[in-house]
Amino acid sequence: MANFNKVLLMGNLTRDPQLRYLPSQTPVVEFGLAVNRRWRTPQGEDREEVTFVECSAFGKMAETINQYCQKGKPIFIEGRLKFDSWEDKQGGGKRSKLSVVIEGFQFVGGRDGGGGGGGGAGAGEETEQRPRSAPRPQQSRPAPAKPDVQPPIGEEEHFKEDDIPF
Repeated sequence: MANFNKVLLMGNLTRDPQLRYLPSQTPVVEFGLAVNRRWRTPQGEDREEVTFVECSAFGKMAETINQYCQKGKPIFIEGRLKFDSWEDKQGGGKRSKLSVVIEGFQFVGGRDGGGGGGGGAGAGEETEQRPRSAPRPQQSRPAPAKPDVQPPIGEEEHFKEDDIPF
């Protein structure tokens, strides 16, 4: 059976990120995310519901989120769902939690609104992170090569409007 576990969320941090380090010295950051849903009922009444989601990120992404994000700032995250379950030490009952492990992210909004820069990488990837005030390095890129393939003379393709599939 095929499996697919992908989550895309955009919302505001409900608390400042909390950075800690695993015994392997890998950075991990955890924070809450509030995601709003707004809709209008058939009677014309505006409604809103908020979903609170626990999120975590590892490595360079964790350090970047900890450095640039704070409570109330918007962020767009891409990740996967993770289910944890454990025995409660005080009550002895079973406890569980569903959270998102971040695999990529982007800051959202303007510089004074909590974003503007891009950020994030897929799992295991590293990406250059720099302060928003740092200038973007200029990279010279070669011009794309033009293909030398041309149709033989007299064999140009002609399309009718009905041939285009969209």
